[in-house]
Amino acid sequence: MKVSFKLNGNPVEVEVPPNEILLDTLRLRLGVKGPKRGCERAECGTCTVLLDGKPVYSCNILTVQVDGSSVQTIEGIANDELGRRLAESFSKEGAVQCGFCTPGFVTTSYALVKSLHEVSDEQIKKYIEGNLCRCTGYKKIVDAIKNVISSQRK
Repeated sequence: MKVSFKLNGNPVEVEVPPNEILLDTLRLRLGVKGPKRGCERAECGTCTVLLDGKPVYSCNILTVQVDGSSVQTIEGIANDELGRRLAESFSKEGAVQCGFCTPGFVTTSYALVKSLHEVSDEQIKKYIEGNLCRCTGYKKIVDAIKNVISSQRK
């Protein structure tokens, strides 16, 4: 099936089998390596992308479902000022260790920060709860997100 969508702002047209997941299309057909293959059950968040601005697990959505939509990956977010600020804050706060989960956390956080200008620790924790980190713990991640939200209010 031919599927057309915007990938990080650029039009893409790709031929895929009807049962191919978006993660495979991104990584294997389009060479986008930011979304990672983790649990393959939509439980860890390493494959998170934004679909029309909302975080989704690309291992849990068929490519044909994104036809006509906008998909944003960490690569596209990294080219955005807010994305750079989030990445810098994660680094500064020590919210990055092995880095495997970081693209999913930054992608999810990007959607959160774009949608809210003030948020509590509990709201941040609730929003990122589908992303797992085995190295850092979540306090540093929450602090990194809070710092970016605080800097936006200034």
